[in-house]
Amino acid sequence: MASRLCLLLLVACIAGAFAGDVIELNRSQREFDYFALSLQWPGTYCRGTRHCCSKNACCRGSDAPTQFTIHGLWPDYNDGSWPSCCYRSDFKEKEISTLMDGLEKYWPSLSCGSPSSCNGGKGSFWGHEWEKHGTCSSPVFHDEYNYFLTTLNLYLKHNVTDVLYQAGYVASNSEKYPLGGIVTAIQNAFHITPEVVCKRDAIDEIRICFYKDFKPRDCVGSQDLTSRKSCPKYVSLPEYTPLDGEAMVLKMPTEREAL
Repeated sequence: MASRLCLLLLVACIAGAFAGDVIELNRSQREFDYFALSLQWPGTYCRGTRHCCSKNACCRGSDAPTQFTIHGLWPDYNDGSWPSCCYRSDFKEKEISTLMDGLEKYWPSLSCGSPSSCNGGKGSFWGHEWEKHGTCSSPVFHDEYNYFLTTLNLYLKHNVTDVLYQAGYVASNSEKYPLGGIVTAIQNAFHITPEVVCKRDAIDEIRICFYKDFKPRDCVGSQDLTSRKSCPKYVSLPEYTPLDGEAMVLKMPTEREAL
């Protein structure tokens, strides 16, 4: 009996030590309330590009993104705040190797910088999103693969670029569009109110929000379209001229398959 107890204690200690190396829970952060799928408009973001590198999708010339791309799937709270870096889980790109084509196309980095990790170092754009936001998505997600796969499928199912195209809102460096019209187009398509974030008068991001079962819901930030982070009454969807001189124009995506 004594030997059995000693064995159980030994196993428990080993398991605890292993867990301590892999998972360090931040118990001060409560479970999130909803997800925000944050989509960035590359025409606005890429205008700040001053130099190129292989990982910066703004520098792909004719292959530069021509539609909204994924910034991240963020667990948020109903009070407007959010959890971050909820437990230690170092990003392992090999876990999502089978998703790489979709990630490169729909969730590319638009920068040459290396975002900070939750552990104080530097890493990839995807690693930053997983460590900062993905680790806080429990109990819905517990691993990288399902977090990234589900985000890609949500993006393809809720095609904001297509919705705006069908409503007549296309990339232009001369046209200004009514913010209310853009919001209404998304409301009609998905029956929710999005959050829209601008840089000056240019749309920077559009966020579509979901309950934990991925049914669409209004975003908390959509309740105050006149807040500091919001947009003027008329906004633009700017084109971007890549460094090789080829103009980027908004196109309807042709790939409809889920990943």
